[in-house]
Amino acid sequence: MKFSITSKGNAQSNALMHKIRTYLQDFGLTYDESQPDIVISVGGDGTLLYAFHRYSSRLDKTAFVGIHTGHLGFYADWVPDEIEKLVIAIAKTPYQVVEYPTLEVIIRYQHGGKETRYLALNESTVKCVEGTLVMDIEIKGLHFERFRGDGLCVSTPSGSTAYNKALGGAIIHPSLQAIQLAEMASINNKVFRTIGSPLILPSHHTCTLKPVRDQDFMITIDHLTLLHKDVKSIQFRVANEKIRFARFRPLPFWTRVHDSFIADKDQ
Repeated sequence: MKFSITSKGNAQSNALMHKIRTYLQDFGLTYDESQPDIVISVGGDGTLLYAFHRYSSRLDKTAFVGIHTGHLGFYADWVPDEIEKLVIAIAKTPYQVVEYPTLEVIIRYQHGGKETRYLALNESTVKCVEGTLVMDIEIKGLHFERFRGDGLCVSTPSGSTAYNKALGGAIIHPSLQAIQLAEMASINNKVFRTIGSPLILPSHHTCTLKPVRDQDFMITIDHLTLLHKDVKSIQFRVANEKIRFARFRPLPFWTRVHDSFIADKDQ
């Protein structure tokens, strides 16, 4: 089996990275950064997001496993004290593959420019460079509403616990093939109206944003922030690609939610 390791970059994560690499090579596994069968993320959710984007072109061939060296993350199953146990599991135990949906973002441009396609594991957000965002929202090709406000966030089920939750969005189990559209400070008065609630769309529905006046937008793809100019439309849907996690033991999604948001830290 071939493996690679992505580290957060701090002293603790780097030390663990070197230890894991040595242990796994002692077991006869091959370190291969270009074509790994399994990617080990050492850090937090941000580190795993980085690893996801690094290997997004081979999601069907690579599985991910996370070790958190800080606060408990949704994508990290293991803690530093369990390194030896994880190494033995990787080297000796067949793992279960758990797949989570990802988000496809296609940006099309005015004047027939070449479209840009991205994959997001958590979410994509859209904001104006300056002032209020004004967008026509189409769902499955039909006009739904004209949005005015600070911005819009489209998230995956696994990303529903991140920025989407802070916006008042629902938490969605990642076994559901869906995306969620949440508003950022929408303008609602006698003149302007939005639905005012998050929308959950199934995998066969697309959500398309079409600019009303501005054409330059700040668009995030997970941790990446990008300026796009002369935008004609932004299309979101459940991507065909899925992220694959290597599970060596059960850790239910709702347990992660409970431990992250509800559990007493002193328990």
